[in-house]
Amino acid sequence: MGAFEDELLAVLPRLRRFARALARVPADADDLTQAAIEKALRARQQWAPGTRMDSWMYRIMRNAWIDTARMRTRAAETFVPEEAGANVADSGAGAIEAHVELGEVEAAMAQLPDEQREAVALVLIEGLAYREAAEVLEIPMGTLTSRLVRGRQALIARLGEAA
Repeated sequence: MGAFEDELLAVLPRLRRFARALARVPADADDLTQAAIEKALRARQQWAPGTRMDSWMYRIMRNAWIDTARMRTRAAETFVPEEAGANVADSGAGAIEAHVELGEVEAAMAQLPDEQREAVALVLIEGLAYREAAEVLEIPMGTLTSRLVRGRQALIARLGEAA
């Protein structure tokens, strides 16, 4: 394998965590991770060796998530939701199992607005510097900082309620 593939493999666990923070549903997070990797592989000539693979991939993933959200919004306006018929014969065991797997932190993260969840995921979970996270999200540093402050406060409040 080449340098591109090696660096892509090294950042994969972090990408999956970021996808989970964005999508909130494990299956959707897996789909998002796969879509981002496919886009990166198709655009590999745009990546310059020596640059940060993680920042490049976070940007690709975030853009893929925005595209997915837009597509779902359009589909919801046009079609009946797939879930409307998915649970006709379901005993509910799957829903209970999914609820049990969801931890308190994930639940609190899921309640954050998208902008705060993205900022918290990149800085607090993925460990990006403020400047790097602001670049990935394509926002000014001050905006990132305020989103982080509001996100942290909301998480502390929600996790305090759960205790």
